[in-house]
Amino acid sequence: MNWMSWNNATILRPAAAIILLLMIAACSGHSHKGNRLSSASSPYLRQHADNPVDWFEWNDEAMAKAKKENKPLLISIGYASCHWCHVMERESFMDTGAARIMNENFVCIKVDREERPDIDNIYMNACQLLTGGGGWPLNAFALPDGKPFFAGTYYNKQSWIGLLRQISEAYRNKNSLVVKQAEALTNGIAEESISFLRPGNEAVVMTKSVYDNLFDSVYKHIDIRNGGLAGTPKFPMPAVNEFLLQYHYLSGDKRALDAANNTLTRMALGGMYDQVGGGFARYSTDSTWRIPHFEKMLYDNGQLVSLYAHAYQLTKNEFYKTVLTETITFVERDLSAPGGAFYCSLNADTDAGEGEFYAWKSDEFNKAAGSENKLAEYFNVTPGGNWEKGRNILYASAPPQDFSILKKQLPGNFNSALSEAKNRLLAERNKRSRPARDSKILTAWNAIMLKGYTDAYTATGNEAYLSKALSNAKFIEKNMMGKDGSLKRQYKEGETSIEGFLDDYAWVARAFIRLYQVCFDKHWLDLARQVTEYASANFYDPHSGMFYYTGAGQSNLPIRKMEIVDNEIPSSNAIVAGVLYELGVYFEDRAYADKCAKMFSSVSKRISTMPAYYAHWCSIAGMFSYGTYEIAVMGEEANKKNQELQRNYLPTCFFMGGSDEENLPLLKDKLQDDKTLIYVCTNKTCKKPAEATAEALRQIRSAVEKEMN
Repeated sequence: MNWMSWNNATILRPAAAIILLLMIAACSGHSHKGNRLSSASSPYLRQHADNPVDWFEWNDEAMAKAKKENKPLLISIGYASCHWCHVMERESFMDTGAARIMNENFVCIKVDREERPDIDNIYMNACQLLTGGGGWPLNAFALPDGKPFFAGTYYNKQSWIGLLRQISEAYRNKNSLVVKQAEALTNGIAEESISFLRPGNEAVVMTKSVYDNLFDSVYKHIDIRNGGLAGTPKFPMPAVNEFLLQYHYLSGDKRALDAANNTLTRMALGGMYDQVGGGFARYSTDSTWRIPHFEKMLYDNGQLVSLYAHAYQLTKNEFYKTVLTETITFVERDLSAPGGAFYCSLNADTDAGEGEFYAWKSDEFNKAAGSENKLAEYFNVTPGGNWEKGRNILYASAPPQDFSILKKQLPGNFNSALSEAKNRLLAERNKRSRPARDSKILTAWNAIMLKGYTDAYTATGNEAYLSKALSNAKFIEKNMMGKDGSLKRQYKEGETSIEGFLDDYAWVARAFIRLYQVCFDKHWLDLARQVTEYASANFYDPHSGMFYYTGAGQSNLPIRKMEIVDNEIPSSNAIVAGVLYELGVYFEDRAYADKCAKMFSSVSKRISTMPAYYAHWCSIAGMFSYGTYEIAVMGEEANKKNQELQRNYLPTCFFMGGSDEENLPLLKDKLQDDKTLIYVCTNKTCKKPAEATAEALRQIRSAVEKEMN
């Protein structure tokens, strides 16, 4: 059925609708004139400044023009490291014929989804409801007030021109049906994210058996052979693996640890991990992690540093330490900005083509790495290539230690040869045309990386990681945070723009709490509280118990949405819930605890239906069902003993302390002269203080094991 066959039967209901498209016609042309995107803060938007399209940014001016001229909005959404976004730009947005149709019939808006995830969330939701899928570039069509009536993803030039003509004709000649479609679709989007919530003040009832059931459900979706969640493509999904590690720690179930170990090992051996330069690509296009989608994102790598740090704490597997170290090396080499901040991403493309920067011909590899020591065999390099055009994506089939033993080589000798080869390969690769970098700085993503550094510090004891974490925290405080606890979203070339969204508040609060746990500087804990208070005042919905993604009065969007489902990044509401739980412990503030409990209660029914996509919520369920521990370390050696304790994986322990009395309830009367004491407490009741970290660890482990039984 042609989607232009509009009638009452095709108007979208709140569930979903699938509209089939038949697109025809063609056009061609060249030449261009600069547009208003040349002054945009986003590097991605500036990449479209030479398009012949009369692009606007999302603003009131664009909507006013659409209303005045009675034209639909054409909203095209992408991001700098998106391969197909650049393909569509070259094919269609640089084409004068396509641009003429766009300019004559639409008010065209270009959006960087990383700068404006609030806009992206709405129109991606529209695309998913209409087509059952989504992706980028995302191209949506809306009424002048922003209410969407159609959305799709990538179109080649011929299909794009056909679609533009069909939509323009429908808007002119079947406007009443277009408006009905927009109203129904907008209502469906508004209902979709909150329809399952159970608002109420009832207490959370989270038993160990329910927590066990959550694990069983997640485990059913694990690819036992290749790791990760079953299916293709494969995303790292750090929150899922964090939940598996936590579940093993609390329950002792070896299946959870085996599943996490398998995933972490196979991801790090695959081509999705940059075997030469460190760091992870966004996802794998196959089920075995071998062929990546090549863009590299700060948010992935920040989360994965935390994940591998936790896995190293738990297993003491040196391979994990190598991966987290190399990933941090990548971030510092390719994504570090002046002043302690971090840039967003590296593109998938170069002038040579998508992924060509990372691929090797067999002779190129052997010339750079050397043909001895079985390095080509280790990296699965073949003369005919294991990827496109006879090139090779480097991936390994076993960790270096295992490979060397299998090949009857001394592990030390092989590891040395491997390290030297990586250095030579990196030097050779750096001669190539490099992937472009998106040089904007996003608050939430920087906070994710900040937490990664703190976790890497506790796992390895590397003081440079703590120094980097502090530098980044100071950057956020100085440049992104107002005196009232408000946050900005984006920083570029010395200027901030765009009010912060809920994920900015959630991740900054979480990272600052974590930084306090590491260095015992209460300044960061107080800032976390201030940021959370601002979010509560401006984002909270008392009816549902959840937080809106945009602040009150912040958005000129047609819908105010909530982000609840965990994906490659845990949802902002899930992170906020965890922050509230922790602040309730640190400040003994029942209001925080009650708000967290209400959030969890509201979403609890949905969690049990597909826990793999509520994985961070599942980790919160672990805290509710098994309880948490407050670890107070007081005395002159508080930081030293704190570090000794946190070299271990202790996911349900909240650390606090220092060498002076602080204004935290649990620290009252715990400082003694000439001693550094460790208090293991739960529910405000503490065990006998220990001087030795080994004794404190024994107390913690004994308490956890008691809960297992």
